[in-house]
Amino acid sequence: MKYYIISGEASGDLHGSNLMKSLFELDPNADIRFWGGDLMKAVGGTLVSHYKDRAFMGFVEVLGNLNKILGFIKFCKKDIQAYNPDVIIFIDNSGFNLRIARWAKKQGFYTNYYISPQVWASRSKRVEAIKKDVDRMFVILPFEKEYYQKFNVEVDFVGHPLIDAIANRQPMDEQEFRKTYDLNSNPIIALLPGSRKQEINKMLNVMLQMTKRFSDYQFVIAGAPSQEFSFYQTFIANNEVKFVDNKTYDLLSISHAALVTSGTATLETALFKVPQVVCYKASAITYQIAKRIVTLKFISLVNLIMDKEVVKELIQDEFNPKNLETELNKILDANHRSQLLENYEILVDKLGGKGASKAAAEKIIGYLNAKS
Repeated sequence: MKYYIISGEASGDLHGSNLMKSLFELDPNADIRFWGGDLMKAVGGTLVSHYKDRAFMGFVEVLGNLNKILGFIKFCKKDIQAYNPDVIIFIDNSGFNLRIARWAKKQGFYTNYYISPQVWASRSKRVEAIKKDVDRMFVILPFEKEYYQKFNVEVDFVGHPLIDAIANRQPMDEQEFRKTYDLNSNPIIALLPGSRKQEINKMLNVMLQMTKRFSDYQFVIAGAPSQEFSFYQTFIANNEVKFVDNKTYDLLSISHAALVTSGTATLETALFKVPQVVCYKASAITYQIAKRIVTLKFISLVNLIMDKEVVKELIQDEFNPKNLETELNKILDANHRSQLLENYEILVDKLGGKGASKAAAEKIIGYLNAKS
């Protein structure tokens, strides 16, 4: 079978790589062409476009790069036509992927979607587009199946691939890790400021103010794979902080607490059983637009899945040094930590255990065989 996979950002690259491993395992004749990153490239197949070239954040930046984005869309359509795949598999990245899906369906291509766009968060009208343009949807959050049923759309819940990604990671020696990155023996507070330059700047400028207020802890920035080391050098040079490049899972595995920018990282941090404060701050324009279209009680996946506040969310103006210090003190308190970790255990149960990547691959191949 010929598979054409389109993903964006580091998380899409991670989940795409694990899906590809399962596709190659289950289909020895698999031929895969993809938009992704280094992790997908390492698995095999043919890389068409790296997600780093398409990392635009927020409404303002998207508008400023509209011609470039339209160029990517045009090129993608031509590349799909030339490759003529048996199935196109979209992974999250809805702004780009739903446009391609609409075109692809009209051209007669078979379309699958792995990791649903967050239609439950905003712009629920996109469900109608998905219903029309996507042949099969594979969801990873337990509440998504019920959500889609409200619109008479049948989807397959396959479990969450992060559980697989974390379970399959290579074991790491903590002492060697600390020595490699020049970390002292103090408990570690991980800083996960996001993956795009604008959000990293906003997040770190506040997060780093905690270093002098919690001198008994070692603060460590988790560098994103989408950014070069040179970008982080100013933050490192001017603050009492260490830096770990593209080793977020290893860092979380030995961290005592974390300050985390809202996104997939909040769930990853919870799965590593690390108490966290969730942080989010966008430009004033982006925030005002988002506030009018997002219909959720929470922004972190942890709280959304649990349907209650398990981790504290500091959003926009609430994300300031005073509040951050208060909340960091709380997650360092033994009693608060104990309750938080109990909730993390419940969270894992809700996510459905291991095997999401393989389950998704089995269903994709199964539906393809039934179709042919």
